[in-house]
Order: sequence, then structure tokens, then C-alpha cells
Amino acid sequence: MSSEIHPVDQTLPAPRLLALGLQHVLVMYAGAVAVPLIIGRALKLPPEDVAFLISADLFACGIATLVQCLGFPGVGIRLPVMMGVTFASVGPMLSMAASPDIGLLGIYGSVIAAGIFGILAAPFISRLLPLFPPVVTGTIILVIGISLMRVGINWAGGGLPTLTKMVDGVPGAFPNPAYGQLQGLGIALFVLLVILGLIKWGSGFVANVAVLLGIVAGAIVAAALGVMHFDKVAAASWGALVIPFHFGMPKFQLVPIITMCIVMIVVMIESLGMFLALGEITGKKVDRDALTRGLRADGVGTLLGGIFNTFPYTSFSQNVGLVSVTGVRSRWVTVTGGVIMLLLGLLPKMAALVEAVPLVVLGGAGLVMFGMVAATGARILATVDFKNNQSNLFVVAISVGFGMIPLVAPNFFKNLPHDLHPLLESGILLSALVAVILNAFFNGFGDKASAEADAAAAASSAQHV
Repeated sequence: MSSEIHPVDQTLPAPRLLALGLQHVLVMYAGAVAVPLIIGRALKLPPEDVAFLISADLFACGIATLVQCLGFPGVGIRLPVMMGVTFASVGPMLSMAASPDIGLLGIYGSVIAAGIFGILAAPFISRLLPLFPPVVTGTIILVIGISLMRVGINWAGGGLPTLTKMVDGVPGAFPNPAYGQLQGLGIALFVLLVILGLIKWGSGFVANVAVLLGIVAGAIVAAALGVMHFDKVAAASWGALVIPFHFGMPKFQLVPIITMCIVMIVVMIESLGMFLALGEITGKKVDRDALTRGLRADGVGTLLGGIFNTFPYTSFSQNVGLVSVTGVRSRWVTVTGGVIMLLLGLLPKMAALVEAVPLVVLGGAGLVMFGMVAATGARILATVDFKNNQSNLFVVAISVGFGMIPLVAPNFFKNLPHDLHPLLESGILLSALVAVILNAFFNGFGDKASAEADAAAAASSAQHV
């Protein structure tokens, strides 16, 4: 019996661990802070609360990553994984944020419930894999990207095109005077061009952190033009604790909980594919027990997210790609990255600095980030057989059509029961449900072995985007 340590479990010299761990953090940082920015601003929270959301998110990112990589009895896949808030939850949470009956505390209640659901459901999720062949997962990820593009475009424009204001006690919609200003559009375009330039002419580490470097460059230009203000940064403290239930005790409501549990199923299926791909990349066998531990860690991370004032967690695909690009397979690298994320969460001044970045700067990066999510879905769909099985065309076409309803016709379901709106107003969930149903109708259910092979192939394809 060989006593040789597998590359996944090998420890590296401390300086190298620190540099490689920081690289993982930089690759995921822009995506990691995007969701609290989106939700915080959708809820119209004051800047200091948005900054706290970012700190809480970074802190919980670190904890979730440590749980996944270090592993505990029955929890954690012990592979080089970085955990971050999933974009799949953004659409439903935006719908919840728009409902005065749900709000932030209702979101946290649904996140906590979804985390508990994920912990309990982990052993059974692998059996659902045949429901999610590439034609379904590719369609869902494509719709996620398209749905989020609206957010990125409005960021580039400087916010929402219309603002809601109270006039004589009655809410009304008024044009946003800051929307579409040439200066803001120019900054967004500059950020986009910097990112594209770094992707084309940069290499290795520089190309991997092109989005972050683009945001930094845009922030410098915005500060020089007087668009970025640092008052809140100066006022923020250097250190503070992330306290559980900072905004109050969560509210548990049935429809938001069901909605977030559906999101959790989609997230765990995506994680399943990522884990299978990572097992292939690292040469570490990923059996059903390992998958269960990894998926259970998704649930634990999501539960901790709800407790520590943040959102559902999953493995970040760009970090899976980074493992493939660098060839560094040690999980202790991402353990180091998790520690760095945790420490950043305890530095409010850093969170305030991120919150101070103008929307137009994030817009230039958002077009890239969210567009890449859509491109990932398109690349997965490129592996689907449309020529010999034309029914797959109908699965994609109709599912994408349903996913577009909330984007192009927000009042389409206005006459249906109000409690269903958080579900019906999420194009992502509509698309997922329709894709699963249509695929089962046209193609039936595949066997587990072929489904695992499809998931690994799709994840391997996605992580190269």
C-alpha cells in the first residue's frame, strides 16, 4: 500500500500558499461582492448597511470555503474549492426584495431554511442528476446570464432608469437624471476596454484577474473625475465583528422558502457537475459519499450565510478553472484563500471601499461577468445533440421564452395569486422548471452513469469559459 500523499492533500511552503491563495481570492473577489451589492441596492439600504453586507459576505465566504476544503465528519469534499454566493439566487431574491411583506428578513429566513433543506437533501440530490442533462443545465445557466445582464446594463447606465419617490403620500415613478450620463457611460466603456485588453494581451495571473484590475482602473478614473467619494471609507473602522442576525430575527414564510429551496436544488446540481469536473482535474476519485459531503457543505455554507446576514453559497466555477490552468491541486491553497476572505470580512474599511465604487464602474465589469455566465450556458449547450434530436431545440426555445417573461413583461402574471409572485417573477426558476419538465417529456430519464458523465463534461466545458 502506497503511503504517497495525493497532490490534493500536499502542503506547500507558506509564501507560495499565501501567493496562490491570494490569487484565488482575486479571481473570485469581484463576483463574490456582486450579489450583496445587487441586493443591498435593490433594498435601498444605506451605504453603511451595504458595506456591512459585503463584510458579512466575505466573512461567510471564508467560513464556507474552510468547511468545504478542510472537511469535518460528514461535511466537506476536501478538494480545492472556493465558495461564494451563487448568482442563481439573485433573481428570486430581487423579487423578494421588491415585496414589502418579505424584505431582507424574509430573504434571510428563506436562506436559512434552504440551508437546512440542502443539508438534509444532500444524500438524495445525486439521484436527481438524470433530470439535469446538459440541455437543461446549459439552458438554466444561459437564462441566469441573460437575466443578470439587465443588472449589468443598468449599472453601466448609473442605476435604475426610473426612481420611485413619494409625492403627497403616493409612490410615483420619475426619470433618474443620473441615468445614461455621457461621463458615466464613458467610465463604464473604459472599464470594459481595460478588461478586454488585459484578457487579450495579459497572460497567466494578470488575465485571471482582468475583471478586478479593470474595476481598480475604473475606480481610479472615477476618483480623478470626482465621481467616487471616500467619506464613508474614512469613517469606517479598521476592524469589527460580523454579528449574527445583525438586521433582526429572520422571517420564515412558505412561498419564499419553497422558492429558495428550488434554487438550492439547482445550485446543488451545478455543484455536482463542478465536483465531478474537479475530481477529473485533480485526479482524485469523487464517489457518492464525497459528493454527499460536498453538497452537504453547500447546505452548511448557506445556513451559515443566513445566520451571518448573507446569502446562498456554492463552489465558484472560475476557481475550478484556475486549478486547471495553474496545475496546483493542493486544497491547502484554497484553505489559505478562505482564511484571507475571512480576514477581509473583519475589515469594514475594505468593505466600505468596495461599496464606494460607483455603479458605472461596476457596470463595465458587470457586462463581462454576467455575459460570461450566459456564455458558459451557451458553451454547455454546444455539447448538446440538436441535429439528431431536434426535440432538444424545443426544450431550449420554450424554456428561454418562459425565462424572458419577467424581463420583457413584468406584469404578465399580475392577476395570479400574490404569494406566487416571488416564483413567477424569477425568469431563472421559470426556465429551470420548464426545462426539466420538457426534457422529461421529450427525452425521458437517462441512467445515472451517463448523467454523471454528462455533468462532468458540461462542467469541464464551463470552467474553460
